[in-house]
Amino acid sequence: MKYIFLLALAMQGMIAFAQELYIYTEPASNIPAKALSAKLTATYAEKMDNNIAQRYTPAIYLGLSKNIMLKAAATFADMNTSYFRYESFSLYGKYRFLSKDEAHKHFRMAIFADGSISRSPYRYEEIALMGDKSGAEAGLVATQLIHKLAISGTVSHTQVLDKSRFEKGVDYERPYQAMNYALSAGYLLLPLKYESYQQTNLNLYAELLAQQTLDKKRYYIDLAPAAQLIFNSNTKLNLGYRFQLGGDMTRMARNSFLISLEKTFFEAL
Repeated sequence: MKYIFLLALAMQGMIAFAQELYIYTEPASNIPAKALSAKLTATYAEKMDNNIAQRYTPAIYLGLSKNIMLKAAATFADMNTSYFRYESFSLYGKYRFLSKDEAHKHFRMAIFADGSISRSPYRYEEIALMGDKSGAEAGLVATQLIHKLAISGTVSHTQVLDKSRFEKGVDYERPYQAMNYALSAGYLLLPLKYESYQQTNLNLYAELLAQQTLDKKRYYIDLAPAAQLIFNSNTKLNLGYRFQLGGDMTRMARNSFLISLEKTFFEAL
């Protein structure tokens, strides 16, 4: 009976912020405490040479408490090489330090840090740690939920730790540091009224993603609409399409398609 009660509370927490389970960014909220999530993401992009590149990212999320979450992920891809191979490993942590919860709305803020070790060669000016480059990132995220609408803003700073950066007497004229900005919105479209945990959720998202490098001035602005289905309050299927609105930096691709599947195990820890 105690386990069923705790499981119901965890599921209720998942439902409460379903529309802020963004596809391309993280909200200030965490997965439920003591929960474990397993996720597999597939990304497909049309490279500048008109070839289709692919990347697969398995990840594990751990809800250590209601305020602390960890994520470990690896990538396997052919986006930066001519053949498919293991590409990178990353570790992400988030701490929620502010939470103002009311009926059908809340405001939350969190800080996060991310580190990545990548085997990929430095080829493009875009700074992305998930597979492309080795480096570290730290940032702040704030999320406001009002009934069925969730809006989130993120700002972060990234430092690339590629070995070329530390070679003395050599100037590659590459960007090694950047500011990242994101504005994300999610809307719970279905169900119109909750009657059970087995109902399927349909969430719609739109995310504006931007980057400005600091040493060699380059930028991009992307838009990423997406849809999400949540089954039995513990399984998420995500579909997203990301494309460039403007920019002047060299990138592996200016548009990409994403599909991911995530399963959450409540009280697993």
